[in-house]
Amino acid sequence: MFAYSLRMAVHSLKRNRALTALMVLALALGIGACMTTLTVFRILSGDPLPGRSQSLHYVQLDAGSLDGYAPGREPQTLLTRYDAETLLREARADRQALMTAGRVSIQPEHNGLRNFLSNARYASADFFALFDAPLRYGRAWNAGEDAQRARVAVISAQLNDKLFGGADSVGRNLVLDGHGFRIVGVLAPWRPVPKFYDLSGDRFGEPEQVLLPFSTSRDLSLALNGNSVCWGNTGGDPEGRAALNAPCVYLQYWAQLDTPERAQQYRRYLDDYSEQQHGAGRFPRPANVRLRDVSEWLRFNQVVPADVRLQAWLALGFLLACLVNTVGLLLAKFLRRGGEIGLRRALGASRKQIFAHCLAEVGVIGLAGGALGLLLTLLGLWLVRQQPERYAQLAELDAGMLAATFALALVASLAAGLLPAWRAMQVAPAIQLKTQ
Repeated sequence: MFAYSLRMAVHSLKRNRALTALMVLALALGIGACMTTLTVFRILSGDPLPGRSQSLHYVQLDAGSLDGYAPGREPQTLLTRYDAETLLREARADRQALMTAGRVSIQPEHNGLRNFLSNARYASADFFALFDAPLRYGRAWNAGEDAQRARVAVISAQLNDKLFGGADSVGRNLVLDGHGFRIVGVLAPWRPVPKFYDLSGDRFGEPEQVLLPFSTSRDLSLALNGNSVCWGNTGGDPEGRAALNAPCVYLQYWAQLDTPERAQQYRRYLDDYSEQQHGAGRFPRPANVRLRDVSEWLRFNQVVPADVRLQAWLALGFLLACLVNTVGLLLAKFLRRGGEIGLRRALGASRKQIFAHCLAEVGVIGLAGGALGLLLTLLGLWLVRQQPERYAQLAELDAGMLAATFALALVASLAAGLLPAWRAMQVAPAIQLKTQ
């Protein structure tokens, strides 16, 4: 029966090629616009750490001065070095990491490369386990090396390819700002989207090429490259903001809390810590703590641009308009065939069979619209990639969205065909034959 309905559908569509092409085009335009914007939206709003984002929390304390203070305002998004190192030392979370961005000069020892600058990340040892950063070679440094201010480094796969041709470089020497470091690990290709662990810079850019222990970076006074806010005297030294007791915030702090109960306990710990610091006079402002998981942190920072959200809603509206037009064209097509449908009913076809035949015809339109819509989606994503926004380069159609394109086309076409098919099966054969 299905094969017969399909043959009937193809035969019917061939009889009026212009109307068929118009319906396929209307559906394809709606699918193309919708899938282009939904693909971009999905990339930007996806979970950068599937399965673990609910257990990772970003810590905010409020250590600033009373200047500009207003009760109830959002606390600072960064921590002082004193507070971050205290939280790290007390280790009340299942895992925890402090970090900041940096910049180093790399002096290649071989292969004729000139010195070049590279972005760096200064972090504590749990960074890799906390964010599931995969290692191709070697290992991450450990807490003992943190404490010893060891001159060790983990480098990215891209930097390893550039300096060592992709070979295992564990144990090799790396010269940064004139200081020798031993490479202990090489990351596998890794690019969380967005770069949720540090949203203060390029949110959709590549991760840093060099990762170093934070303690080592301060021991060598390596250059910082992240945001900072100071409210007191730093001695006129550009690096004074990095001193242990500097009145400056510049560090991000993440904590892994594996259960909701652990998160509640940690929140109470942060409240108590803030109260203690306020009572000691270090925090002029009253205790003001935030503890957000990854999803909440992304929403708070409005990672998905407003124009992308608007485009997604507009595209859905455009798809709806295309479906309304398709409904009108299908109604005209099916009702114009009232005589044929009446004859088939008189010859014994049931209403159910008429309904099934009409939906089969609509399904063929949906598949054709999906195929053309896929081509329009690929064209739309190519146009997105020509835009100057950094996230535009990520606009690629993956297997899931490819399947979703055809699924959406089929579901949308069948939804558009329900009313016309229902009207067609209501045709009364006696009336139609009498009028003919």
